[in-house]
Amino acid sequence: MPQAARDPGEPGEAALTALTALFERYGLAPDQRAQLAALLEILADPRAPTAVRAGVRAVEVHVADSLVALELEPVRSAGTIADLGAGAGFPGLALAVALPGSEVRLVESQARKCAFMEAAIASAGIGNARVVCARAEEWRDGEGAHDLVMVRALAAQPVVLEYAAPLLRIGGTLVDWRGQRSATQEHAAARAAEELGLRRLEVRSVVPFDAALDLNMHLFVKAAETPARFPRRAGVARKRPLGG
Repeated sequence: MPQAARDPGEPGEAALTALTALFERYGLAPDQRAQLAALLEILADPRAPTAVRAGVRAVEVHVADSLVALELEPVRSAGTIADLGAGAGFPGLALAVALPGSEVRLVESQARKCAFMEAAIASAGIGNARVVCARAEEWRDGEGAHDLVMVRALAAQPVVLEYAAPLLRIGGTLVDWRGQRSATQEHAAARAAEELGLRRLEVRSVVPFDAALDLNMHLFVKAAETPARFPRRAGVARKRPLGG
């Protein structure tokens, strides 16, 4: 008897094997597994705002690279989370699935990406995530409201710090996904952090999947109130980054 044709959007066997390994690594429940598999199916849509849409690579780039943040205690314990520049929804959607007791806000300024994430949330049944279609610098309702701000592949670190600091409560944590470390960039970020009321906690090397190289998570804590002059007007942080 011929095998039934597989839905093109359904993860293939190799991708499902990679997903299963992640489920076991992080102790995810069956309903969480189903939601993450549903997110991968949604990514197969050619309209998805990402260049990596299918196969093992999608599992690695989107799911594994997101879930590795669960190795950090400030992530596991966060109640209110903001994912800045959320794009196609990662790491925010994957962590919303893994942390059902949290509330995750996906902050994104591009309407097309916001619409995709809204559809993904509905399709995967993720009840603790919502999309904020706005620039981080202009999202006044989010100021001082978060235990955790996450940023992945958004901008130079001093720019990321300026976006994130006003959104954190005192004692809240920023986690910034980065590649290979640079002493020059980290020095500039340290100067910017001091101006924003942030303090570097650590830089944690992580291995979200076997082939991952030079992946580091930079953790900052909000140690003091961010001065009222921040954030500056939209676009200014990128044009004139702090710490230079």
